[in-house]
Amino acid sequence: MQKTILIPVANDVEDIETVVLIDVLRRAEAQVIVAGIAEREIVAVRQTHITADKLLVDCVDMSFDLIAVPGGMPGAEHLRDSELLTSFLKQQQEKGGLYAGICAAPVVVLQHHGLLEGKKATCHPAMISQLQNAINDRVVVDTNVITSQGPGTALEFALVLVELLYDQETADKIAQAMVVKS
Repeated sequence: MQKTILIPVANDVEDIETVVLIDVLRRAEAQVIVAGIAEREIVAVRQTHITADKLLVDCVDMSFDLIAVPGGMPGAEHLRDSELLTSFLKQQQEKGGLYAGICAAPVVVLQHHGLLEGKKATCHPAMISQLQNAINDRVVVDTNVITSQGPGTALEFALVLVELLYDQETADKIAQAMVVKS
């Protein structure tokens, strides 16, 4: 069964995290919707140009199996400041749906909006002291919330998301095809 994933983007999000999430989730044959919070054409923090599939406002009537928020600074702050994204994330939380953040996003977006209350989480090591209930692991899963540390953990993070959305076999097949595992 195809899953629908929202990946919100804004100028200055982290390049690797954003592209790896899109790539790996599409390899799982998920319907990945990359949505710009303010514009479709964005430039990531390392100058990668990304064209979003649509604007976030065009996703209002959609339902998602997962919302995955990339990090990067100040991109995560731009995502944090989107009232519409905040509304989507809170709806996802209320229905018990999966939501995730990597790098700065767990602190700057998820924790800022009260979406990590009572949850164990991780984030970029430079911000870990700001995170409540912090665990210094590469990827942390606490019921429906998944967090990860940064660009170097993006592939592992994305594969965990595939496993949670589909199953271990699907994640393993993708990892093998990408030569992550032999």
